[in-house]
Amino acid sequence: MKPFVHQALASRVVFGADSLLQLGQEIDALGATRALVLSTPEQADAARRVAELLGERAVGIFSKAVMHVPIETAHEARDEARRLGADCAVAIGGGSTTGLGKAIALTSGLPIIAIPTTYAGSEMTSIYGLTEAGVKKTGRDPRVLPRTVIYDPELSLTLPIELTVTSGLNAIAHAAEGLYAFDGNPILSLMAEEGIRALAAALLVLAAAPTDIEARGDALYGAWLCGAVLGALSMGLHHKLCHTLGGSFNQSHAEVHTVVLPHALAYNAAHAPEAMRRIARALGTERAAAGIFDLAQRLGAPIALKDIGMPADGLDRAADLAAQTPYPNPRPIERAAIRALLQRAFDGERPG
Repeated sequence: MKPFVHQALASRVVFGADSLLQLGQEIDALGATRALVLSTPEQADAARRVAELLGERAVGIFSKAVMHVPIETAHEARDEARRLGADCAVAIGGGSTTGLGKAIALTSGLPIIAIPTTYAGSEMTSIYGLTEAGVKKTGRDPRVLPRTVIYDPELSLTLPIELTVTSGLNAIAHAAEGLYAFDGNPILSLMAEEGIRALAAALLVLAAAPTDIEARGDALYGAWLCGAVLGALSMGLHHKLCHTLGGSFNQSHAEVHTVVLPHALAYNAAHAPEAMRRIARALGTERAAAGIFDLAQRLGAPIALKDIGMPADGLDRAADLAAQTPYPNPRPIERAAIRALLQRAFDGERPG
């Protein structure tokens, strides 16, 4: 028996159709009375709906969240919360909005309620990220963990299928890396494998029937599990590469995860055989890396960095950045091997 330590993160979860209607009660439970509602510009209508639902509990809307949380946006949002006298923030949307809420909490201590409309999973973690001068830096701090997460599958019904797929594959990446994390344990491995299974199955249904409410609920359930794994464990090469490509080259977070994941798994496969067996089992395939690639292709997701706007002349810099600082990974970080990985991801090669 392998000894281990398991530290669960303390988030309250409200799950189910129409659970958004419980938002006011959840704010009351925090002892808060003045909520700032956060969203991206594209989800401003959803933010207004939340503000209307809250009535006098809502003191304003900040709808400027963007990918990778530029530090300037974080400062602007924090200052707006102070100006309005907000005593909590409600983040409705995907990882960009949740990330902005975390940035506010990091320096102000405001409690956050997250309402995910995608499958990013970041709402279940104490991980934050800020981008400054083209470099994305991440960290962990208990202050940024949302106090409450409301999972309402009704809110994801209008998520375009392209975003549904890449968001779900992004979440699968969290669980996949969790299965070979050096600080893993049997409890989190169970959660990771089940999260991958639930999400993969739900995505296949949603590709054909995007408004299937049961599948939307299953996808959120899978994302919750994958996000909890991300929040509890150390991530490796895959997440390092995605943060580098996203923060330094402004690539779409979910799309980068989708493209890079099969190649990161192939890089680590020989050094993490048990993790690869569990990933393959969850997918119902023989090999983990090829199984993820085939799933993405079957779902119509992007499979090549060149197709999502990554410049070919940026691959060398990306390899340099990924190899600069040490971080835990089953296979040692080798700059030449990482550069070759990035080339395969750029070209969209199926892992052998």
